[in-house]
Amino acid sequence: MFEIKKYNDADKEAWNAYVEHARNATFLFNRNYMDYHSDRFKDYSLMFYKNGKLHSLLPAHEREDIFCSHFGLTYGGLIMNKDVTAADVVQLFKELNEYLRQQGFKKVLYKPVPWVYHQMPSEEDLYAIYWVCKARIVKRDIGSVLFLQEKPRWRRLRRRSLKKAQEAGIIVKKENNFEDFWKVLDANLEERYQVHPVHTLQEIELLHSRFPDNIIQYNAYLKDEIVAGFTFYITPQTVHGQYCSSNDKGKELGGIDAIYDQVLNHDYADYKFFDFGRSTEGDGDYLNEGLISQKEGFGGRGVVYDTYEWRL
Repeated sequence: MFEIKKYNDADKEAWNAYVEHARNATFLFNRNYMDYHSDRFKDYSLMFYKNGKLHSLLPAHEREDIFCSHFGLTYGGLIMNKDVTAADVVQLFKELNEYLRQQGFKKVLYKPVPWVYHQMPSEEDLYAIYWVCKARIVKRDIGSVLFLQEKPRWRRLRRRSLKKAQEAGIIVKKENNFEDFWKVLDANLEERYQVHPVHTLQEIELLHSRFPDNIIQYNAYLKDEIVAGFTFYITPQTVHGQYCSSNDKGKELGGIDAIYDQVLNHDYADYKFFDFGRSTEGDGDYLNEGLISQKEGFGGRGVVYDTYEWRL
């Protein structure tokens, strides 16, 4: 029923055109985003054709004999347009498994797109991998998502922190310059966790140049000094907080709260969701209670990010 084709560079235009109109895709699946770290992930993305027409996409990479979708991205999974049916997807996974066996793969790891990024209901893949593939959940993280249209009341601590920022004269600006914030972010991550941001400054600047409407930077200033910053990923209905950090003065004066106020209550108040991101570590079994409590203080509530596994 399906012709399965491994992606190559000549398919870039067709791939990106499909992503643009898919019902469960974000700009993370555009090849201009996916390929920025192609040296770190051996691409094995697949394109599915039905009756000669591009039917669906599966962003993926290989790791020895494991087929992964996708560990170089926040999420992966089957990308579908509005014409794809449940019966299509069930048959697709039957044929996918046979194809992967023929290619020598032994196992699949699969991270579906969370529902808050779906522009239409799009969980046909979850049905198919359960019944066809006998998939099991091997990792479950929890993040926090805010329904922006509900306009939830912030907890007293968060309101007090915002008032402190306003009284101190904190100014929030939307920027095209990432360098000043990256210094704050990198220093904090190095001091607290001995790690660095997933993206280098050069990588985030490159991605911003390719997606200026999707990757945006807000900084909070006291006079001319940066005290906090936040990098946001903008998708059709969801704003995602990718990176946030403050220096000591920003923590004391509520710099992050001032940015949240500008973004959630003003600039992106007409969006559907705000995704604060995950609050778990390891395989999801450690919950950072302080971190998730802070997100809950703004009105965020739990959404899970799952990783599935099945043997071929």
